Amino acid sequence: MVVSCFLDLASNLSWQYQSQIPLVDLSKPDSRHIIVKACEEFGFFKVVNHGVPLESISELESEALSFFSLPMSEKEKVGPADPFGYGSKGIGPNGDVGSVEYLLLKTDHSFNFHKLPQTTEKFPSAVKDYVWAVRKMACEILELMADGLKIQQRNALSKLLMDKQSDSVFRLNHYPPCTELEEASGHGGEGSRIGFGEHTDPQIISVLRSNNTSGLQISTRDGTWISVPPDHTSFFINVGDSLQVMTNGRFRSVKHRVLANSSRPRVSMIYFGGPPLSEKIIPLPSLLAKGKEESLYKEFTWFEYKRSAYSSRLSDNRLELFKRVAASS
Repeated sequence: MVVSCFLDLASNLSWQYQSQIPLVDLSKPDSRHIIVKACEEFGFFKVVNHGVPLESISELESEALSFFSLPMSEKEKVGPADPFGYGSKGIGPNGDVGSVEYLLLKTDHSFNFHKLPQTTEKFPSAVKDYVWAVRKMACEILELMADGLKIQQRNALSKLLMDKQSDSVFRLNHYPPCTELEEASGHGGEGSRIGFGEHTDPQIISVLRSNNTSGLQISTRDGTWISVPPDHTSFFINVGDSLQVMTNGRFRSVKHRVLANSSRPRVSMIYFGGPPLSEKIIPLPSLLAKGKEESLYKEFTWFEYKRSAYSSRLSDNRLELFKRVAASS
């Protein structure tokens, strides 16, 4: 069973287990070990005692709900997404399943907030405060990962998010009740509807928080879908494709999707921590030196991978194109 992978930690670490989702308490000194195990087995975990002020969370959710409640004519003034701005209904140009409206923003605050309706005048400051706090938490988690992996340079990962050229983005998603969605047969079981189709995130790390509405599911190694119980006071962390490469496959990016709720709208906020566009995405040298002498992946920049990822279908295994081909015997 998946649980058995963590039983050896339970007696002396702050490990808890809820609905098969690893739980990490950032206030505990040995959380780095649980983070590493969770990234190896799931590529996903829940974070509590995260240090992000609840008032920042509540204020941004309120502003987001106000924006998505506006008439379509008002919201469309902030679009079409190119890629930043307001987008609706279609997930991508490649025929992917799903229905969602969203607002995609830059994290360097160069987005033109003046395009937002005057009724959302508090929006810019709410986004700024929230993103600052969440990025700080993401960097703390990446440094705990480095500790757990015994990487001497503790900021080997976090420095990429703190770089002024970091290509991190912030996205607000709104999923209406499923009465507005079409049936998506073959996805998620009988009677379910897809809000966002299955995919992995291409960046290094994703920090997700949603309102108290269910819908998020992750896929385990054997392909089983697990529903993630909603918790509006906690955060959920996804390992991205780039982090999988940087750990030479030791951490696995998690495939996930969103099912629409039958009666309640779902609002999610995702910080996608990405490196600078010119950054080479390669395994960390210290990890290659520990028994994995050869990289499993070809060398590429974040720009090259991002361009490839966003021209593919959501459900594609995007890293397949970048794997090294084993020499034939």
